[in-house]
Amino acid sequence: MKQIRITGVGGQGVLLAGEILARAYVNDGKYGVQAATYTSQVRGGPTKVDIVLDDKEILFPYANDGEIDFMLSVADASYQLFKDGVKEGGTIVYEPNLVNPTDEDKEKWNLYPIEVITIAKEKVGNVITQSVVALAIATVMNDIDQDLVFNTMIATVPPKAVEVNKKAFALGVEVAKEALAKGPVKA
Repeated sequence: MKQIRITGVGGQGVLLAGEILARAYVNDGKYGVQAATYTSQVRGGPTKVDIVLDDKEILFPYANDGEIDFMLSVADASYQLFKDGVKEGGTIVYEPNLVNPTDEDKEKWNLYPIEVITIAKEKVGNVITQSVVALAIATVMNDIDQDLVFNTMIATVPPKAVEVNKKAFALGVEVAKEALAKGPVKA
C-alpha cells in the first residue's frame, strides 16, 4: 500500500493531482482513493489531499497520520500543518521558494527541494500546470506507472489544456529523476 499526501493552498490544484493518481490506479484494475481536506476559504487556505493506492481492496479510505510514505508541499502553511503525518524516514518534496523545512525536518525525513511553481510558471509557461508538475513528481518518486498516470491525466484535463499539460508532466518527470539522482538534502 502507498500512502501519499499532496499539500498546498486552495486554488493550486492539489485536489486534481490526487484525483488523477487515484483514478489511474482504478483504471488499471487496482484500488485507489483520495480524500481532501481544506479550510472554508475557497482560495488561499491550507489544503491537502491524501491518496491511498493498493493492489488489494482498501478497507479504510484515508491515509493514516504517521504512516504516510510521501508528501509534496507547495505552501509553507500546509507543510507545517501536515508534515507530521509523514512517517519517519519518509519522503517529502517541497517548493524551496515557499516552504521552509527545519534542520530537524531534514534529519527526520528525506527532503527534496523542487521548484514546482517556478517550473510551471517559467518552463511550462502556465502556473496553473503546477498540479500536473506535482503529479508527475509524485508518480516518479513513488514508482508508479508513468504511462498509466500520464494517460489518465490526458483523459482528465480539458482538451484545450492537453498540450501544455503534456509539457508539464514531462518536466515533472525530468526534475523528479534529477532530484532522486542527487539525493535528499541534509541538515
